[in-house]
Amino acid sequence: MTNETIIKPDRETADETKAGSYFVSNYPPFSAWNEKDVACLPSMLNSPSPGSAPLGLYYHVPFCRKRCHFCYFRVYTDKNSNDIRRYLSATMKELRAYAEAPYLKGRKPKFVYFGGGTPSYLSAQQLTQLTDEMKSILPWDEAEEVTFECEPGTLSEKKLEAIKNFGVTRLSLGIENFDDHILETNGRAHRSKEVFRAYEFARQLGFDNINVDLISGMLEETDDNWSDCIDQVIDLSPDCVTIYQMEVPFNTTIFKSMKEQGKLAAPVADWRTKRRWVDEAYGRLESAGYTVSSAYTAVKNPEKTKFIYRDRLWSGADMVALGVASFGHLGGIHYQNLTHIDQYCETTESEGSVVRRALLTTDEERFVRELILQWKLGVVRPSYFRDKFGIDILARFSEVFEEWRASGDLIAGEDELRLSRAALLRVDSMLYRFFLPQHLDLD
Repeated sequence: MTNETIIKPDRETADETKAGSYFVSNYPPFSAWNEKDVACLPSMLNSPSPGSAPLGLYYHVPFCRKRCHFCYFRVYTDKNSNDIRRYLSATMKELRAYAEAPYLKGRKPKFVYFGGGTPSYLSAQQLTQLTDEMKSILPWDEAEEVTFECEPGTLSEKKLEAIKNFGVTRLSLGIENFDDHILETNGRAHRSKEVFRAYEFARQLGFDNINVDLISGMLEETDDNWSDCIDQVIDLSPDCVTIYQMEVPFNTTIFKSMKEQGKLAAPVADWRTKRRWVDEAYGRLESAGYTVSSAYTAVKNPEKTKFIYRDRLWSGADMVALGVASFGHLGGIHYQNLTHIDQYCETTESEGSVVRRALLTTDEERFVRELILQWKLGVVRPSYFRDKFGIDILARFSEVFEEWRASGDLIAGEDELRLSRAALLRVDSMLYRFFLPQHLDLD
Protein backbone atom coordinates (compact mmCIF):
# COMPACT_ATOMS: atom_id res chain seq x y z
CA MET A 1 0.00 0.00 0.00
CA THR A 2 1.27 3.47 -0.89
CA ASN A 3 0.29 6.91 0.34
CA GLU A 4 -3.14 6.89 -1.29
CA THR A 5 -5.47 9.75 -2.13
CA ILE A 6 -5.63 12.72 0.20
CA ILE A 7 -9.21 13.14 1.44
CA LYS A 8 -10.76 16.03 -0.50
CA PRO A 9 -14.34 16.04 -1.81
CA ASP A 10 -17.27 15.19 0.44
CA ARG A 11 -18.10 12.00 -1.47
CA GLU A 12 -14.81 10.62 -0.06
CA THR A 13 -15.64 11.60 3.53
CA ALA A 14 -19.16 10.22 3.63
CA ASP A 15 -18.23 6.69 4.62
CA GLU A 16 -15.14 5.00 6.08
CA THR A 17 -12.17 7.03 7.26
CA LYS A 18 -9.28 6.66 4.85
CA ALA A 19 -5.70 7.72 5.42
CA GLY A 20 -4.96 11.30 4.47
CA SER A 21 -5.57 14.89 5.48
CA TYR A 22 -9.12 16.21 5.68
CA PHE A 23 -8.81 19.28 7.92
CA VAL A 24 -8.02 22.47 5.93
CA SER A 25 -5.70 24.49 8.16
CA ASN A 26 -4.41 27.05 5.65
CA TYR A 27 -4.44 28.18 2.04
CA PRO A 28 -2.75 27.88 -0.44
CA PRO A 29 -1.95 24.23 0.33
CA PHE A 30 1.37 23.51 2.00
CA SER A 31 2.61 21.63 -1.07
CA ALA A 32 2.56 24.95 -2.96
CA TRP A 33 5.12 26.38 -0.56
CA ASN A 34 8.68 26.29 -1.88
CA GLU A 35 12.35 27.11 -1.29
CA LYS A 36 12.40 29.81 -3.97
CA ASP A 37 10.12 32.14 -2.00
CA VAL A 38 12.19 31.83 1.19
CA ALA A 39 14.29 34.82 0.04
CA CYS A 40 11.13 36.98 -0.02
CA LEU A 41 10.84 36.89 3.78
CA PRO A 42 14.07 38.71 4.77
CA SER A 43 13.49 41.15 1.93
CA MET A 44 10.07 42.03 3.34
CA LEU A 45 11.28 42.10 6.95
CA ASN A 46 14.00 44.59 6.01
CA SER A 47 11.68 46.89 4.07
CA PRO A 48 11.66 50.39 5.62
CA SER A 49 7.96 50.49 6.52
CA PRO A 50 6.56 48.48 9.46
CA GLY A 51 3.51 46.31 8.85
CA SER A 52 0.02 47.47 9.79
CA ALA A 53 -1.82 44.16 10.33
CA PRO A 54 -2.45 42.93 13.88
CA LEU A 55 0.63 41.03 15.04
CA GLY A 56 0.69 37.65 16.75
CA LEU A 57 3.38 35.38 18.14
CA TYR A 58 3.40 31.57 17.97
CA TYR A 59 5.86 29.56 20.06
CA HIS A 60 6.28 25.84 19.36
CA VAL A 61 7.24 23.50 22.22
CA PRO A 62 8.08 20.18 20.51
CA PHE A 63 8.48 18.05 23.64
CA CYS A 64 6.02 15.40 24.88
CA ARG A 65 5.89 12.59 27.45
CA LYS A 66 4.53 10.23 24.76
CA ARG A 67 3.66 10.45 21.09
CA CYS A 68 -0.07 9.90 20.54
CA HIS A 69 -0.95 7.35 17.86
CA PHE A 70 -2.91 9.98 15.90
CA CYS A 71 -0.31 12.77 16.24
CA TYR A 72 1.22 14.22 13.07
CA PHE A 73 3.07 17.21 14.57
CA ARG A 74 6.82 17.57 15.04
CA VAL A 75 7.35 16.31 18.58
CA TYR A 76 10.14 14.64 20.54
CA THR A 77 9.88 12.27 23.49
CA ASP A 78 13.61 11.54 23.95
CA LYS A 79 15.21 14.92 24.75
CA ASN A 80 17.16 15.58 27.95
CA SER A 81 17.52 18.80 29.94
CA ASN A 82 20.53 19.95 27.92
CA ASP A 83 18.62 19.48 24.67
CA ILE A 84 15.72 21.50 26.04
CA ARG A 85 17.96 24.33 27.26
CA ARG A 86 19.65 24.46 23.87
CA TYR A 87 16.29 24.65 22.11
CA LEU A 88 14.92 27.40 24.35
CA SER A 89 18.09 29.44 23.80
CA ALA A 90 17.83 28.98 20.03
CA THR A 91 14.26 30.21 19.95
CA MET A 92 15.23 33.38 21.82
CA LYS A 93 17.97 34.04 19.29
CA GLU A 94 15.36 33.63 16.57
CA LEU A 95 12.98 36.03 18.33
CA ARG A 96 15.70 38.70 18.70
CA ALA A 97 16.35 38.59 14.98
CA TYR A 98 12.67 39.18 14.24
CA ALA A 99 12.32 41.95 16.84
CA GLU A 100 15.15 43.90 15.20
CA ALA A 101 13.58 43.79 11.73
CA PRO A 102 12.17 47.11 10.41
CA TYR A 103 8.88 45.42 9.43
CA LEU A 104 8.23 44.63 13.12
CA LYS A 105 9.74 47.79 14.57
CA GLY A 106 7.56 49.29 17.29
CA ARG A 107 4.85 46.63 16.94
CA LYS A 108 3.60 44.52 19.84
CA PRO A 109 1.74 41.20 19.71
CA LYS A 110 -2.04 41.34 20.00
CA PHE A 111 -2.10 37.60 20.66
CA VAL A 112 0.41 34.98 21.77
CA TYR A 113 0.01 31.22 21.35
CA PHE A 114 2.05 28.43 22.93
CA GLY A 115 1.45 25.21 20.99
CA GLY A 116 3.07 21.85 20.58
CA GLY A 117 3.93 19.22 21.31
CA THR A 118 3.26 19.97 24.94
CA PRO A 119 4.03 23.48 26.23
CA SER A 120 3.20 22.29 29.76
CA TYR A 121 5.99 19.71 29.47
CA LEU A 122 8.39 22.51 30.49
CA SER A 123 8.95 23.11 34.20
CA ALA A 124 7.54 26.12 36.02
CA GLN A 125 11.04 27.59 36.24
CA GLN A 126 11.73 27.04 32.54
CA LEU A 127 8.42 28.64 31.59
CA THR A 128 8.96 31.66 33.82
CA GLN A 129 12.49 32.26 32.54
CA LEU A 130 11.42 31.73 28.93
CA THR A 131 8.49 34.11 29.04
CA ASP A 132 10.42 36.77 30.97
CA GLU A 133 13.01 36.74 28.20
CA MET A 134 10.36 36.79 25.47
CA LYS A 135 8.70 39.83 27.01
CA SER A 136 12.02 41.65 27.29
CA ILE A 137 12.57 41.13 23.56
CA LEU A 138 9.02 41.71 22.29
CA PRO A 139 6.69 43.07 25.03
CA TRP A 140 3.24 41.53 25.49
CA ASP A 141 1.58 44.36 27.36
CA GLU A 142 -0.89 44.96 24.49
CA ALA A 143 -1.81 41.29 24.01
CA GLU A 144 -5.57 40.67 24.01
CA GLU A 145 -5.06 36.92 24.51
CA VAL A 146 -2.30 34.52 25.55
CA THR A 147 -3.18 30.87 24.86
CA PHE A 148 -1.33 27.94 26.37
CA GLU A 149 -1.87 24.29 25.42
CA CYS A 150 -1.59 21.70 28.21
CA GLU A 151 -1.48 17.95 28.66
CA PRO A 152 -3.34 17.42 31.96
CA GLY A 153 -0.82 14.94 33.38
CA THR A 154 1.98 17.53 33.23
CA LEU A 155 0.15 20.07 35.39
CA SER A 156 0.66 20.73 39.06
CA GLU A 157 -0.76 23.60 41.08
CA LYS A 158 2.68 25.22 41.14
CA LYS A 159 3.05 25.01 37.36
CA LEU A 160 -0.45 26.37 36.79
CA GLU A 161 0.37 29.28 39.10
CA ALA A 162 3.44 30.03 36.99
CA ILE A 163 1.38 29.81 33.79
CA LYS A 164 -1.20 32.20 35.23
CA ASN A 165 1.48 34.58 36.50
CA PHE A 166 3.21 35.05 33.14
CA GLY A 167 -0.06 36.18 31.60
CA VAL A 168 -1.97 33.25 30.11
CA THR A 169 -5.63 34.18 29.60
CA ARG A 170 -6.76 31.11 27.63
CA LEU A 171 -5.80 27.72 29.05
CA SER A 172 -6.43 24.81 26.69
CA LEU A 173 -6.58 21.30 28.17
CA GLY A 174 -6.00 18.44 25.73
CA ILE A 175 -8.40 15.98 27.35
CA GLU A 176 -9.58 14.20 24.14
CA ASN A 177 -11.53 11.53 26.09
CA PHE A 178 -12.39 10.70 29.71
CA ASP A 179 -12.05 6.92 29.48
CA ASP A 180 -8.67 5.60 30.63
CA HIS A 181 -8.77 2.58 28.32
CA ILE A 182 -9.40 4.75 25.27
CA LEU A 183 -6.70 7.21 26.35
CA GLU A 184 -4.22 4.34 26.67
CA THR A 185 -5.30 2.74 23.39
CA ASN A 186 -4.70 6.01 21.54
CA GLY A 187 -1.30 6.60 23.12
CA ARG A 188 -2.25 9.50 25.40
CA ALA A 189 0.05 10.05 28.38
CA HIS A 190 -2.55 11.32 30.86
CA ARG A 191 -5.45 9.60 32.61
CA SER A 192 -8.86 10.88 33.69
CA LYS A 193 -8.00 11.56 37.33
CA GLU A 194 -5.30 13.97 36.17
CA VAL A 195 -7.89 15.82 34.09
CA PHE A 196 -10.13 16.54 37.07
CA ARG A 197 -7.22 17.50 39.31
CA ALA A 198 -5.76 19.93 36.73
CA TYR A 199 -9.15 21.43 35.96
CA GLU A 200 -9.91 22.04 39.63
CA PHE A 201 -6.54 23.75 40.13
CA ALA A 202 -7.11 25.93 37.05
CA ARG A 203 -10.57 27.00 38.21
CA GLN A 204 -9.28 27.86 41.66
CA LEU A 205 -6.58 30.05 40.11
CA GLY A 206 -9.18 32.01 38.13
CA PHE A 207 -8.11 31.63 34.50
CA ASP A 208 -10.24 33.86 32.28
CA ASN A 209 -10.97 31.21 29.66
CA ILE A 210 -10.56 27.45 30.06
CA ASN A 211 -10.96 25.39 26.90
CA VAL A 212 -11.15 21.60 26.78
CA ASP A 213 -10.41 19.54 23.66
CA LEU A 214 -12.24 16.37 22.65
CA ILE A 215 -11.76 14.11 19.64
CA SER A 216 -14.72 12.40 18.02
CA GLY A 217 -13.88 8.94 16.68
CA MET A 218 -10.80 7.85 18.60
CA LEU A 219 -9.67 4.24 18.47
CA GLU A 220 -12.27 1.97 20.18
CA GLU A 221 -14.66 4.84 20.92
CA THR A 222 -18.35 3.86 21.22
CA ASP A 223 -21.73 5.57 21.39
CA ASP A 224 -21.87 5.04 25.14
CA ASN A 225 -18.37 6.34 25.70
CA TRP A 226 -19.01 9.44 23.60
CA SER A 227 -22.24 10.19 25.47
CA ASP A 228 -20.38 9.84 28.77
CA CYS A 229 -17.68 12.24 27.55
CA ILE A 230 -20.32 14.88 26.84
CA ASP A 231 -21.82 14.32 30.31
CA GLN A 232 -18.39 14.86 31.84
CA VAL A 233 -17.78 18.05 29.85
CA ILE A 234 -21.13 19.52 30.83
CA ASP A 235 -20.39 18.70 34.46
CA LEU A 236 -17.01 20.44 34.24
CA SER A 237 -18.64 23.48 32.59
CA PRO A 238 -15.57 24.91 30.82
CA ASP A 239 -15.76 28.27 29.06
CA CYS A 240 -15.08 26.70 25.67
CA VAL A 241 -15.28 23.18 24.21
CA THR A 242 -13.32 22.28 21.09
CA ILE A 243 -14.20 19.08 19.22
CA TYR A 244 -12.20 17.63 16.35
CA GLN A 245 -13.15 14.69 14.15
CA MET A 246 -10.47 12.00 14.05
CA GLU A 247 -8.48 11.74 10.86
CA VAL A 248 -5.40 9.66 10.09
CA PRO A 249 -2.64 11.62 8.32
CA PHE A 250 0.17 9.63 6.74
CA ASN A 251 2.82 10.44 9.36
CA THR A 252 0.97 8.82 12.27
CA THR A 253 1.56 5.49 13.95
CA ILE A 254 -2.03 4.49 13.09
CA PHE A 255 -1.23 4.85 9.39
CA LYS A 256 2.04 2.98 9.82
CA SER A 257 0.06 0.05 11.26
CA MET A 258 -2.50 0.30 8.43
CA LYS A 259 0.28 0.24 5.86
CA GLU A 260 1.90 -2.83 7.42
CA GLN A 261 -1.47 -4.62 7.31
CA GLY A 262 -2.30 -3.45 3.81
CA LYS A 263 -5.49 -1.67 4.93
CA LEU A 264 -7.01 1.39 3.25
CA ALA A 265 -9.64 2.15 5.89
CA ALA A 266 -8.55 3.41 9.30
CA PRO A 267 -9.67 1.48 12.42
CA VAL A 268 -11.73 4.42 13.67
CA ALA A 269 -15.37 5.49 13.35
CA ASP A 270 -16.63 6.39 9.88
CA TRP A 271 -17.40 9.99 8.94
CA ARG A 272 -21.16 9.71 9.42
CA THR A 273 -20.66 8.40 12.95
CA LYS A 274 -18.13 11.07 13.86
CA ARG A 275 -20.41 13.82 12.59
CA ARG A 276 -23.39 12.32 14.39
CA TRP A 277 -21.39 12.34 17.61
CA VAL A 278 -20.33 15.98 17.16
CA ASP A 279 -23.92 16.91 16.32
CA GLU A 280 -25.09 15.17 19.50
CA ALA A 281 -22.44 17.01 21.51
CA TYR A 282 -23.39 20.41 20.12
CA GLY A 283 -27.08 19.78 20.69
CA ARG A 284 -26.52 18.84 24.32
CA LEU A 285 -24.09 21.71 24.88
CA GLU A 286 -26.66 24.14 23.45
CA SER A 287 -29.25 22.73 25.87
CA ALA A 288 -26.73 23.44 28.64
CA GLY A 289 -26.43 27.08 27.57
CA TYR A 290 -23.53 26.97 25.11
CA THR A 291 -23.39 28.60 21.67
CA VAL A 292 -21.74 26.88 18.70
CA SER A 293 -19.23 29.43 17.40
CA SER A 294 -17.44 27.44 14.68
CA ALA A 295 -17.25 23.98 13.16
CA TYR A 296 -15.11 22.95 16.12
CA THR A 297 -16.09 25.11 19.10
CA ALA A 298 -18.92 25.82 21.49
CA VAL A 299 -18.64 28.63 24.04
CA LYS A 300 -20.55 29.31 27.21
CA ASN A 301 -20.63 33.10 26.79
CA PRO A 302 -19.99 34.31 23.21
CA GLU A 303 -19.82 37.94 24.32
CA LYS A 304 -17.04 37.20 26.80
CA THR A 305 -15.31 34.07 25.52
CA LYS A 306 -13.33 34.81 22.36
CA PHE A 307 -10.60 33.02 20.46
CA ILE A 308 -8.47 35.95 19.29
CA TYR A 309 -5.72 33.76 17.80
CA ARG A 310 -8.16 32.08 15.43
CA ASP A 311 -10.19 35.14 14.54
CA ARG A 312 -7.16 37.35 13.87
CA LEU A 313 -5.39 34.72 11.76
CA TRP A 314 -8.51 34.01 9.72
CA SER A 315 -8.74 37.75 8.97
CA GLY A 316 -5.19 38.16 7.66
CA ALA A 317 -3.14 38.97 10.77
CA ASP A 318 0.64 38.71 10.81
CA MET A 319 2.17 36.01 13.00
CA VAL A 320 5.81 35.45 13.92
CA ALA A 321 6.47 31.71 14.30
CA LEU A 322 9.22 30.53 16.64
CA GLY A 323 10.70 27.08 16.92
CA VAL A 324 11.20 23.91 14.93
CA ALA A 325 8.67 23.20 12.15
CA SER A 326 6.47 26.15 13.18
CA PHE A 327 4.28 28.01 10.67
CA GLY A 328 4.11 31.79 10.35
CA HIS A 329 2.56 34.49 8.17
CA LEU A 330 4.09 37.94 7.63
CA GLY A 331 3.14 40.53 5.03
CA GLY A 332 1.32 38.02 2.87
CA ILE A 333 4.20 35.53 3.01
CA HIS A 334 3.54 32.09 4.50
CA TYR A 335 6.56 30.28 5.88
CA GLN A 336 7.61 27.20 7.83
CA ASN A 337 10.78 26.64 9.83
CA LEU A 338 13.22 23.76 9.52
CA THR A 339 11.60 20.53 10.66
CA HIS A 340 14.41 18.80 12.59
CA ILE A 341 15.41 20.11 16.00
CA ASP A 342 19.19 19.64 15.69
CA GLN A 343 19.27 21.35 12.31
CA TYR A 344 17.07 24.15 13.66
CA CYS A 345 19.35 24.73 16.68
CA GLU A 346 22.58 24.51 14.67
CA THR A 347 21.31 26.96 12.06
CA THR A 348 20.10 29.44 14.66
CA GLU A 349 23.38 29.24 16.56
CA SER A 350 25.31 29.98 13.36
CA GLU A 351 22.94 32.90 12.64
CA GLY A 352 21.58 31.33 9.48
CA SER A 353 17.98 31.37 8.26
CA VAL A 354 15.81 28.68 9.84
CA VAL A 355 13.03 29.08 7.24
CA ARG A 356 12.61 25.87 5.25
CA ARG A 357 9.88 26.86 2.77
CA ALA A 358 7.68 29.86 2.03
CA LEU A 359 5.04 31.25 -0.30
CA LEU A 360 4.60 34.84 -1.42
CA THR A 361 0.83 35.01 -1.97
CA THR A 362 -1.05 37.08 -4.50
CA ASP A 363 -3.98 39.36 -3.63
CA GLU A 364 -6.27 36.71 -5.12
CA GLU A 365 -4.81 33.97 -2.93
CA ARG A 366 -5.16 36.13 0.17
CA PHE A 367 -8.82 36.73 -0.63
CA VAL A 368 -9.51 33.01 -1.15
CA ARG A 369 -7.61 32.15 2.03
CA GLU A 370 -9.77 34.39 4.20
CA LEU A 371 -12.98 33.21 2.53
CA ILE A 372 -12.07 29.55 3.03
CA LEU A 373 -11.05 29.97 6.66
CA GLN A 374 -14.03 32.12 7.62
CA TRP A 375 -16.45 29.50 6.32
CA LYS A 376 -15.30 27.43 9.29
CA LEU A 377 -17.11 29.94 11.52
CA GLY A 378 -20.35 28.90 9.84
CA VAL A 379 -21.18 32.46 8.80
CA VAL A 380 -19.70 34.58 6.00
CA ARG A 381 -20.56 38.25 5.43
CA PRO A 382 -20.37 39.43 1.80
CA SER A 383 -19.78 43.05 2.89
CA TYR A 384 -16.51 42.06 4.59
CA PHE A 385 -15.03 40.76 1.32
CA ARG A 386 -16.48 43.59 -0.72
CA ASP A 387 -14.99 46.21 1.59
CA LYS A 388 -11.59 44.55 2.05
CA PHE A 389 -10.96 42.98 -1.35
CA GLY A 390 -13.46 44.69 -3.67
CA ILE A 391 -14.98 41.32 -4.60
CA ASP A 392 -18.67 40.44 -4.69
CA ILE A 393 -18.67 36.83 -3.52
CA LEU A 394 -22.41 36.52 -4.23
CA ALA A 395 -21.76 37.09 -7.93
CA ARG A 396 -18.46 35.27 -8.19
CA PHE A 397 -19.66 32.07 -6.50
CA SER A 398 -23.34 32.24 -7.39
CA GLU A 399 -23.35 28.73 -8.83
CA VAL A 400 -21.85 27.21 -5.66
CA PHE A 401 -24.19 29.15 -3.38
CA GLU A 402 -27.27 28.22 -5.41
CA GLU A 403 -26.28 24.56 -5.25
CA TRP A 404 -25.78 24.81 -1.49
CA ARG A 405 -29.12 26.57 -1.01
CA ALA A 406 -30.93 23.93 -3.07
CA SER A 407 -29.45 21.13 -0.96
CA GLY A 408 -30.29 22.87 2.30
CA ASP A 409 -26.65 23.52 3.21
CA LEU A 410 -26.87 27.32 3.01
CA ILE A 411 -29.26 29.86 4.51
CA ALA A 412 -29.02 33.39 3.10
CA GLY A 413 -29.89 36.44 5.19
CA GLU A 414 -29.23 40.16 5.25
CA ASP A 415 -25.48 40.40 4.50
CA GLU A 416 -25.12 36.88 5.85
CA LEU A 417 -24.50 33.45 4.40
CA ARG A 418 -24.95 30.80 7.08
CA LEU A 419 -24.21 27.09 6.85
CA SER A 420 -26.71 24.56 8.17
CA ARG A 421 -25.54 22.42 11.08
CA ALA A 422 -25.09 19.40 8.78
CA ALA A 423 -22.94 21.46 6.41
CA LEU A 424 -20.92 22.98 9.25
CA LEU A 425 -19.97 19.50 10.46
CA ARG A 426 -18.44 18.65 7.08
CA VAL A 427 -17.26 22.14 6.13
CA ASP A 428 -13.64 21.10 5.50
CA SER A 429 -14.78 18.79 2.72
CA MET A 430 -16.71 21.66 1.08
CA LEU A 431 -13.93 24.24 0.99
CA TYR A 432 -12.28 22.91 -2.15
CA ARG A 433 -15.08 24.54 -4.16
CA PHE A 434 -13.24 27.84 -3.60
CA PHE A 435 -9.71 26.67 -4.42
CA LEU A 436 -8.05 28.36 -7.38
CA PRO A 437 -7.53 25.97 -10.34
CA GLN A 438 -3.77 25.66 -9.78
CA HIS A 439 -4.35 24.34 -6.26
CA LEU A 440 -7.12 21.82 -6.83
CA ASP A 441 -4.85 18.82 -7.23
CA LEU A 442 -2.33 19.75 -4.55
CA ASP A 443 -2.09 18.02 -1.17
